[in-house]
Amino acid sequence: MSEKNTMGGDKTRSGDPVLSGADAKQIYRRLLTHVRPYWRMFVFSLSGMLIFAATEPLFAAMMKPLIDGSFVDRDLDMVRTMPLWLVGLFVVRGIAGFINTYCLSWVGRRVVADLRQQMFEHLLRAPTRYFDNSGSGHILAKLTYNVENVANASTSAVTTLVRDGFTVIGLMAYMLYLNAALSVIFLVIGPVMAGAVKYATKRFRRHSRRIQDRVGDITHIAQEVIDGNRVVKAFGGQDRAARRFSFINEKTRSLQMKMIATEAASVPLVQLISAIAIGVVVYLSTMQGLKENITVGTFMSFVVAMGLLLPPVKRLTSVNAQLQRGIVAAESLFELLDAEEEEDRGTRVLERAAGRIEYRNVSHCYSEDKAPAVTDLNLVVEPGEKIALVGHSGSGKSTMASLLPRFYDPTTGEIRIDDIPIRDLTLASLRDQISLVSQDVVLFNDTIANNIAYGCSVPPTTSELKRVAASAHALDFIRELPQGFQTLVGDRGVLLSGGQRQRLAIARAMLKDAPILILDEATSALDTEAERYIQAALQELMQRCTTLVIAHRLSTIENADRILVLQAGRIVEQGRHAELMALDGYYARLHRMQFHEADAPHTVFA
Repeated sequence: MSEKNTMGGDKTRSGDPVLSGADAKQIYRRLLTHVRPYWRMFVFSLSGMLIFAATEPLFAAMMKPLIDGSFVDRDLDMVRTMPLWLVGLFVVRGIAGFINTYCLSWVGRRVVADLRQQMFEHLLRAPTRYFDNSGSGHILAKLTYNVENVANASTSAVTTLVRDGFTVIGLMAYMLYLNAALSVIFLVIGPVMAGAVKYATKRFRRHSRRIQDRVGDITHIAQEVIDGNRVVKAFGGQDRAARRFSFINEKTRSLQMKMIATEAASVPLVQLISAIAIGVVVYLSTMQGLKENITVGTFMSFVVAMGLLLPPVKRLTSVNAQLQRGIVAAESLFELLDAEEEEDRGTRVLERAAGRIEYRNVSHCYSEDKAPAVTDLNLVVEPGEKIALVGHSGSGKSTMASLLPRFYDPTTGEIRIDDIPIRDLTLASLRDQISLVSQDVVLFNDTIANNIAYGCSVPPTTSELKRVAASAHALDFIRELPQGFQTLVGDRGVLLSGGQRQRLAIARAMLKDAPILILDEATSALDTEAERYIQAALQELMQRCTTLVIAHRLSTIENADRILVLQAGRIVEQGRHAELMALDGYYARLHRMQFHEADAPHTVFA
């Protein structure tokens, strides 16, 4: 993320529409559908909530016989039994509370695990353009920070809403039983409390959405620094990175403080309204006309019920912030889950292609506001042919190669393999036919063996691993490692050299043994010694493949069967090296610019 986007994003976000009440309810209902598979445990938890809620008014009700029977009537049987009843009540309360907390937390963690799994699997099926348009930090924030807010909304928030909601209803019902006139007071304060909660709800949603965006920014900036730590150090970018992080960090803190301020103001406001109501109730209950109709025990039971009413009211007010954070977080998760997946409507399965590739009038544009990356491409590649793609950056080389495995679908035109339109093939079948080796080698934080065997449906034998490693000229350095094939390569293969990583990528492609090979500048960043090994390995790999090579070093593709020269998304020249040099056109000029590479001792093609 650029500094401009990072530091200027708040203005854009400040204009984001706030979720309406209807939308919020719809999102929350959808969230609760993920609870449905675990309804038995949820019902068990709900039973614990109801029993726990019932103990509050029961405790208040026990005050009447306790006081009247013990201190007024001097009933010895009541004096002996009431302590036992009190202990029993709290035993039941404790068991119910444990059942409620454990069972609902179990359901909540299952829901979170399910959502995480669904989001991750959806990301695996997401089209490449989704990752082009979405910051990795924001995606990671959805999988970590946002989903935890959903957990709170689906567990502790539900507990508070149900348990404390029923507690309030039970206490109010008991108080109304003691004196029906109290209903008028609560009918008056109800709309006032609802208005305060409604205002706070809007602010919670607005600030929650902005906080989630900021957490995504924080994750993104941190990830950039972690991945690019050497560049940051080499160019002295620590201060700039610290300023960027400080700016976003401070914005996040400010938004969180606004959220806290809203919560801190709304809770005592609702409590104050409740206290006023209770004060009015106490006043009315002690008026002469009412006092004559109630006993001391009744009055104390009534006061205890009012006292017990305040904590659940406070929790119900506090849970609103938690609930709104969860609803906004759920909205962001559902946006990811509802994002389109790669279109895979193909029905044909190709066991093993002969390797014939055809581009028919293919054009592709990444977005409407950009010029086409490739325009009206027509090309036929015969099985086993070695094709090199050359041209300046932005000429369409990588786009042409990316369209073949359907990382993108062409805007117009058609690509065929063995005379079958690739859209008619299932994605799995299509990509089974293609191996990819690029300059930016992707290795996973796993063993060398697992990185070579990545994607294999059946784990290869040790002899197979040794065979492809030897063919890729990687076996010697693997044997020198402390744990051989079981050596961990580190994050993105950081514990290996560039040449070693590249050779593992070639070994991986060899093990896949696909009939079509794409080499995306596979040797451009290597030193001469490493390149010698890589080129020897590539030579063996390409013997049985139809190959597309993207290369900046023209010396490495001089012996290709055919060289395609691209400019502004079009093929402007094609032929063998000698033919293009004799033509003295665009390719010849490019070659003269790189004349110092003409003496390179090795080439990709022999």
